[in-house]
Amino acid sequence: MNEVELPWSLRQNPRLGQWIDLSEPGIARVFTAKVELGQGILTALAQIAAEELRLPIAKVRVVSGDTRYSPDESYTAGSMSIEIGGSSLRMACAEAREALLRQAVGKLDVDPSRLSLGEGAILLDGKPSGLDYWALAAGVDWELPVVGSASLTDPGDASYLGQNIARLDLPAKLLGGAFVQDLELPRMLHGRVLRPPSPDSHLAQVDLPVVQRLPGIVKVWRNRDLVGICCEREYQAVKALEALRAGARWSEDERLPAGEDWKEWLLKQRSLDSQSEIGEPVTAQRDLIRCSAWYSKPPLAHASIGPSCAIAHFSGGELSVWTQSQGVFPLRAALARALGLDPDRVTVIHVQGAGCYGHNGADDVALDAALLALQVPSRPVRVQWMRDDEFAWAPVGSPMAIRIKGAVSAAGKMVDWSTEIWSGPHGRRPNRFGIELLAATQIDPPIPFPSVHEDLNRFAGGARNSEPAYDLAHRKIVLHSIPDLPFRTSALRTLGGFANVFAAESFVDELAEAAKVDPVRLRLQNLSDPRARTVIETAARMARWDEHAARGGGRAAGIAFSRYKTTAAYVGVIAQVEVSEQVRVTRVDCAVDAGLAINPDGVINQIEGGIVQSISWTLKERIAFGASGTTARTWEDYPILGFDEVPEINIELIRQPKLPPLGVGEAAQGPVGAAIANAVAHALDWRVRDLPITRERIIDALKR
Repeated sequence: MNEVELPWSLRQNPRLGQWIDLSEPGIARVFTAKVELGQGILTALAQIAAEELRLPIAKVRVVSGDTRYSPDESYTAGSMSIEIGGSSLRMACAEAREALLRQAVGKLDVDPSRLSLGEGAILLDGKPSGLDYWALAAGVDWELPVVGSASLTDPGDASYLGQNIARLDLPAKLLGGAFVQDLELPRMLHGRVLRPPSPDSHLAQVDLPVVQRLPGIVKVWRNRDLVGICCEREYQAVKALEALRAGARWSEDERLPAGEDWKEWLLKQRSLDSQSEIGEPVTAQRDLIRCSAWYSKPPLAHASIGPSCAIAHFSGGELSVWTQSQGVFPLRAALARALGLDPDRVTVIHVQGAGCYGHNGADDVALDAALLALQVPSRPVRVQWMRDDEFAWAPVGSPMAIRIKGAVSAAGKMVDWSTEIWSGPHGRRPNRFGIELLAATQIDPPIPFPSVHEDLNRFAGGARNSEPAYDLAHRKIVLHSIPDLPFRTSALRTLGGFANVFAAESFVDELAEAAKVDPVRLRLQNLSDPRARTVIETAARMARWDEHAARGGGRAAGIAFSRYKTTAAYVGVIAQVEVSEQVRVTRVDCAVDAGLAINPDGVINQIEGGIVQSISWTLKERIAFGASGTTARTWEDYPILGFDEVPEINIELIRQPKLPPLGVGEAAQGPVGAAIANAVAHALDWRVRDLPITRERIIDALKR
């Protein structure tokens, strides 16, 4: 028998009891560190558990992101919740089912063929045997490792896999009270933190006595450049923070970049370089058309609709933190190190947040709350960031500049490809080795953010999706990793994948134009992967490509394709646009192959969300800097796509129930951005290569 390759989460957490608990009669609790961010993951995981345990979904309770119970699966990130976390849970539940059946065989002393399952009951010859899961659970050795030996349900025979089960998390959200922003604990105080006007400012003077006399003040506390307040009511905390800010004096050190030419700025920065090359450059072929182009993406904010929030409670030497963090175990380790506590005395519990993907301010506000909770033992402290806190202090997605050179034959065969990428780091989350929390850099002694650079190992970070998807005789990738940006960057949805796919798929269109080959045909004749070809062909059929591919006239369609991370879902996209002094996306047709879709409606929801976010990134969003940090403080400074700007969206799933599930949460952003850029280029007969494609850049293109 061949040894089964276990998913990473299962290798890290091999014991059966780390995944399943049957101590409550009639209920199966299953554990995961993957958390709900609006992607429907808790519903999909409940479907997986119900299927393999042969239980009604109403009897399954998913315990998510709680360091007291959950297996340590690191972060909810990289579109891996189902692909890795779900696959691990599926194997564990299947082995639990078979372990329980073995117990029943022993108890009843019968041939296994006579037993079957009915909603957790053990049936003997189709009739109740008097045994059920909960009566048998005590006899199972829950310390045994999961080895992947149990048979998994054939999706063709499944009750829950592949079904559109209604989201389990929506009722609480519709009725209110689902988010950490809504959570209220007994005797809870409300906290705020005064921060500098810019990252390199230091507190020279602050008038604490004036604030201490304000109504509702319980504690005012200063530690070097950080001043915190705790009040009985939230509005009192808001007014106290205003008074603190009015009386504070800072020394400022201006190091931030001005202007918006990110390509020129990035190229001047110190970088650490790595390179990957496959094949030899093609030089002998005579009919080659060689092209080169530069592309860029600005820093992007997470722009979560709900600013970050956390609650902390310190009592009896134990710290509990309720947070919307995407990594409760790494955050626990970072909090313990920052506060000098034993990690075993720190509990981190995920509560959903009103907007969170990537490394926004969720982890930082957790340390804010913990620091203040230590000053008022036995009373919980809630810290709610304001909109300007989120824009000013949450990490941003790094700016990127990309140069691509390539060659195509007159017949449309791509033969040569070279990509150079300039980017800051994309992976600076709190972790077991580096604290990476904002307040830790502002207290005494300060724990500064470490210098971080990335390389081409696993093509992660700034190099994500830089490998061409096409059949090429030669390809070369160079990453210029810039470790010392004067502003904080970290994980934003897709990491470098959005910019790299935007650049690569824009360049494929430029090669098609140079060779005078239809962009859809060029892609198909350079792809041998049948799943890649299918999503492109399907998107073209959905959009009636032959009717909408005309150039010029202010209206056009654009095509793009990507397989996210080269390992996750396949996505083919055609975007249709109207261009005058600004761009309006009128329709998006998208074909997706995600393997086995546990909840097809959930997959479609995630792709739709990615499409809307990518339109916003591509046409509107950018962070700019002034002398005192980011110039964005309100939605007026950082506009995002409005409801009235959302186009018609059509999504078709390529059903692949026999194939493993593939991650979809970040799969749409890159190809959607590229499809829009290609459509704009076709509509204008002029290409905008620097994001976002704004009104100013469109007017400039029209003038040209």
